[in-house]
Amino acid sequence: MVKVSIVIPAYNEQERIVSCLSNAVCQSVAPYEVIVVDNKSSDKTCELVQRFIDHQPSPSPVKLVHQDKEQGLIPTRDFGFSAALGDVYGRIDADCMLKPDWVEVVSDIFERDPSAMGATGPAVYYDMPAERLGLEGDNKVRKVTYRADDDKVLLFGSNMAVRASAWEKIKDNVCRDKADIMHEDIDISLHLLDQGLKTVYCEAMITGVSARRMDTSFSSFRKYMQRFQNTFDAHPNHTRAHDTERTLYALYPALRAFYPVYQKYLNHRNVNPARRIWSKEQHEISNHR
Repeated sequence: MVKVSIVIPAYNEQERIVSCLSNAVCQSVAPYEVIVVDNKSSDKTCELVQRFIDHQPSPSPVKLVHQDKEQGLIPTRDFGFSAALGDVYGRIDADCMLKPDWVEVVSDIFERDPSAMGATGPAVYYDMPAERLGLEGDNKVRKVTYRADDDKVLLFGSNMAVRASAWEKIKDNVCRDKADIMHEDIDISLHLLDQGLKTVYCEAMITGVSARRMDTSFSSFRKYMQRFQNTFDAHPNHTRAHDTERTLYALYPALRAFYPVYQKYLNHRNVNPARRIWSKEQHEISNHR
């Protein structure tokens, strides 16, 4: 079976990192390793990760490493990939909650298709209501708009996996983006396509993500959305038929208004949405062990 390493860049993620790790290790097929790459966190992120490791059965698949040389997602991601030993590198964010069959699905994708070099899938927003409807909508948007050139798949940073051999081919060419104006996941995607490497989309490869991006000012949100075009501007040999950001701009006003209201509701009900999202599936896994 293909060995899957999960790499989690982390900077001041004390609020969600434990839930993220709980979901990463509670899988129908165990990950080969889970690497948390701390990037100069000033909160309790490292303390919480170490405590999680200490309470895991030995040996724990979770490893804590530190990237202190440079602040930023890209060098932190690269540091994690360099430390990984699996056949496939899964890359998620520290507030992502992997569906309990995620490792199994990812392993199967790369096992069944030796030509697949990158894989991605949809997201469900665990801190918003109507999760099933939200997943269906996200799936449709990504299947249609997250494409480049002749309908080739772009990877989504909160839910992506890259074959180790493919990373070796592109790691010295990926953009360093010192100005921090690009989407690093799309950059990886375009560099894979530059090498003629295949990327695939799988509806069953699902992760839970936070909708907290919608709880920012419009100027901040617009700056973030501009990263799409900035990334393609840096790769003028690639084109896209659909602008994903147009859909997100259309959704922003309603979600911006509703998100904080729903967070107050969750707090009032004492509900931790990150723990709740896959609780049923995790219970089923525990009962079969």
